[in-house]
Amino acid sequence: MELILKQDVDNLGFKDDLVQVKNGYGRNFLIPKGYAQLATASAKKVLAENLKQRAFKEKKVVEDANKKAKALGALEIKIKAKVGSGDKLFGSISNANLSDAIDDAGYEIERKFITIPGGLIKRTGKYSAKIRLHREVIVDFPFEVIAEAVPQKKKATPKKAAPAPVASKEEE
Repeated sequence: MELILKQDVDNLGFKDDLVQVKNGYGRNFLIPKGYAQLATASAKKVLAENLKQRAFKEKKVVEDANKKAKALGALEIKIKAKVGSGDKLFGSISNANLSDAIDDAGYEIERKFITIPGGLIKRTGKYSAKIRLHREVIVDFPFEVIAEAVPQKKKATPKKAAPAPVASKEEE
């Protein structure tokens, strides 16, 4: 079944892509949810005309995405996390944590456009994520997960217990 996507669909394509899917997937999921429409001859003509009109605007958007990609390439992100024995983290680092760190650096990127290979990071070290700024501009973004400096607790010295009061004979 040939469909025209009305919006981006993960692992399938981007808005206005012409995609080939199985009949059930198209008929039971994509079309009822409003993610796609049937690729009839008239719909293909309308799509071609829309793409022609959008080509000039798209060029500007791609240039802006490339500028942002260069700026992100110069950025060094170090995410601090609490570490247990060795280099294992308490918890994990996800694309949401990376998105927050990039936001703190002054660039706003939604977490759904950030992909970390393997999903979650559970150890300190250097990693790389893919950031999609545009359908044609995908950046490999290096970052590092470092141990958070945890202040060492002082060892508690055992206090001497106060002597128990001695009961006098009068109180008995």
